[in-house]
Amino acid sequence: MRLSSLLILFVTFATAALLSLVAASLSADLIEETSSTAVERELTSSNMDWAEVHAEGLQIFLAGVAPTEADRFRAVSAASRIVDASRVIDNMQVPATAAIAPPRFSVEILRNDAGISLIGLIPKSADRAAIIRDLKDASGAQDVADFLETADYTAPTGWRPAVRYALGALEELPRAKISVQAGRVDVTAMADSAEARTALETDLMRRAPKTVEVNLAISAPRPVITPFTLRFVLTKESARFDACSADTEAARSRILSAARDAGLTGTADCVIGLGVPSTRWADAVVASIKGLSELGGGTLTISDADVTLTAQQGTEQGLFDKVAAETEAALPDAFALLAILPPAPETDDDSAFAQDFTATLSPEGLLQLRGRLPNEIARDTTDSYARARFSSDTVYMATRLDDTLPPSWPFRVMAGLDALSLLNNGVLQVTPDAVSISGNTGSTEANARIAQLLADKLSQTDHFAINVTYVEALDPLAGIPTAEECMANIQALQDSAKIAFEPGKATLDESAGPIIAQLAEQLEACPDLRIEIQGHTDSQGREAMNEALSQTRAQAVLTALQDRRVLTSGFTAVGYGESQPIADNGTEAGREANRRIEFVRILPEGTEAPDTEASDAETEAQASTETEAGVEAAEQATDGTEAQTTDAPTSSDTPSEEEAAPANADTADTPADTDSADTGSETLSDTALEATTEQTEAEGQPEAAAEAPSTENAAENDGEETEEQ
Repeated sequence: MRLSSLLILFVTFATAALLSLVAASLSADLIEETSSTAVERELTSSNMDWAEVHAEGLQIFLAGVAPTEADRFRAVSAASRIVDASRVIDNMQVPATAAIAPPRFSVEILRNDAGISLIGLIPKSADRAAIIRDLKDASGAQDVADFLETADYTAPTGWRPAVRYALGALEELPRAKISVQAGRVDVTAMADSAEARTALETDLMRRAPKTVEVNLAISAPRPVITPFTLRFVLTKESARFDACSADTEAARSRILSAARDAGLTGTADCVIGLGVPSTRWADAVVASIKGLSELGGGTLTISDADVTLTAQQGTEQGLFDKVAAETEAALPDAFALLAILPPAPETDDDSAFAQDFTATLSPEGLLQLRGRLPNEIARDTTDSYARARFSSDTVYMATRLDDTLPPSWPFRVMAGLDALSLLNNGVLQVTPDAVSISGNTGSTEANARIAQLLADKLSQTDHFAINVTYVEALDPLAGIPTAEECMANIQALQDSAKIAFEPGKATLDESAGPIIAQLAEQLEACPDLRIEIQGHTDSQGREAMNEALSQTRAQAVLTALQDRRVLTSGFTAVGYGESQPIADNGTEAGREANRRIEFVRILPEGTEAPDTEASDAETEAQASTETEAGVEAAEQATDGTEAQTTDAPTSSDTPSEEEAAPANADTADTPADTDSADTGSETLSDTALEATTEQTEAEGQPEAAAEAPSTENAAENDGEETEEQ
């Protein structure tokens, strides 16, 4: 009985426990399903169908790939609105994002009298200390405010050449702002005058690397024009300005428009300057040009407020009087008109034609003075003045005295000599009726300056004529060659001659003197060139000895140029030995071609050298191997490089190993030092940042032509026979 009671009690508790477990399990499943369903519903309503929900007990696990980190956060927040946030387990992932793009590197360089400031972001790889050091060296300023930041990214393409160009430009700009970006430089600066601005713009654009976009905004103060002058010449055939001045852009437009209505064709310009005598200058000029046009021809000269209207000979008196009266009435109050109708020439009076003074200036600077002067004082004064203006050794005077000349004659002569000094060559003629000057000049502003000078120094009744031609060849700015033109000229010199050395030595042969002198003269005209003088040899002899000989010979050429006062701060001498042949070393002609010196332009980093005629060059080099004469073979091989000169001795001049040993342990053949502007090679240079210089070959062309063959030293060769050259 007792056993049955205990069994019943045990079964009852066991059944209760089992029912509790079943109830708990069902409750847990219900809670999980309810929570999971509620969270899924919330996520769906929030347009987050990508999220996966899984419940384990009271915990809610969120999985899936969230589009962004923000979506991931919103999914967690949505689940937390349904269940306690502590129950939400985040197992979601976010796809990997693209690498952060590098920042835009840029530098603002500000320079004024107080010093230099640097502001911007540069790559960490840039040599910050070198940039500041180069700025100090370029400007001479010790105070450089460094506000640069760095970022650990690779320097973008075009960054280094842009920085290098900006540092070089700063040398010429005492007051400037230079903005540097990869492949672009913007220069904002101020020049002292319009001439200085033109010179700066020409120089800066000439030095700009091809891979760098350069934008110049160089301003110059308006010039002070004294006297404020305008001179307009109208004939039946043409119309032109000898001088044109305006005070504003609007005034210039009105003046040019009036001149075109009167017959002006082609391009013309007016200088905008200070010193205008009246704010109604444009009104006076327009009215005067209109009057001159009605006369049908003549000259108009306005000097400050004095207006001189000179009609052509033969103009009807009635028309002249009408136009003079209308023009005078149209002029603003501040201006005074002098209208001149030249009388008909008196053909029966020869005395007027005999009274003249002529000064002739030759292109060589020789000045001849002939004609008539009023007295001894005027002759002595004219002679002294001419010698002061044109140099005492270049003046020849042959004048006669004539006391019947007009009183203003000496003043006309002096003014004319001043005008003549502005020309490269020309003729001054002074007659009782007029002062005329003609000739050639290399200045685009010569006409205007002569007109201003004569208008200022001659009286209002004196007539003058100007016939000056601008010749571009005489313009010192237009005549500055570009870097490409410099290298082409060096190429031409090298094609015509060859730099030779004494056999087996690094001593220049006497025959090399003329070509070195010509190269020095050409390089003096190109002071901004950066050049690598390369030495090359053939494959005869030891490689190390050949390299040493080529280096010594390249340095010898550099020293010879320095002796001739060539600025060689941008030059380097490098010996390449036998490593860069341009012809077959298995033939005598090929070895002759490989013994050379080359001049290679060092291009900015990232700049591609211009294409060269490589295929034609190689064909000519191969053809040269069949030529008997060594010099002729070298010349043909030289055509295969862009700037190569050879003048080395032939193989018969080559000493044996024993003979070569005491001289220079290297090649017995005379190396051919050749200038090379081998544009087929691309040379990368980073001098301003003190980076290393690289050189690569473009389209399989050799980088530069260079020196001569080398022979092994007898001692080094242990008595073995050296190569035959």
